[in-house]
Amino acid sequence: MTAASRVLEEEGVERFTTARVAECAGISIGSLYQYFPSKAAILYRLQTDEWRDTAELTRSILQDRAHPPFTRLRKLVHAFLHSECNEAEMRTALYAAAPFFCQTAIAQKKDSDIGRFLNDAFPEIPAAGRALAAELIEVTLKRVGESFSETSRNAQDIIEYSDAMADMFEAYLKQLCP
Repeated sequence: MTAASRVLEEEGVERFTTARVAECAGISIGSLYQYFPSKAAILYRLQTDEWRDTAELTRSILQDRAHPPFTRLRKLVHAFLHSECNEAEMRTALYAAAPFFCQTAIAQKKDSDIGRFLNDAFPEIPAAGRALAAELIEVTLKRVGESFSETSRNAQDIIEYSDAMADMFEAYLKQLCP
């Protein structure tokens, strides 16, 4: 998958072909087809790997009970925006390739680690409020992450932006508490 990632990042989805991936990997196209029957299969694997990695990162931070809930949420925002900026080129290419796999079951998954976190960490907030907060946090992270990572950012920019976003989420959640 390293060769596929390299081709996608360096050449974009428009020039991404199975032949280029095989060439970059130093293998025959026949060998590549044994594992990935099409360009779409390779792109799907890259995207599912990215989704899995993000889900694992999210879960590990939100389930770490060594830290209070607002600290975990802040750590999540920092890690997410940092990740978005570090992998901006790859994510941009995968977003462009989304029509290949956006209707798959994994893409349609509605299970929410943030929703589970809020249910566990803030039981005093009414269920409807937690559900809305989870959706707002998820959508905000995704949309802001996409937009924010379109421009090259230094470490201080990421910290400042992450802190501001985490402050916003914390203020919103605190006002939901009875």
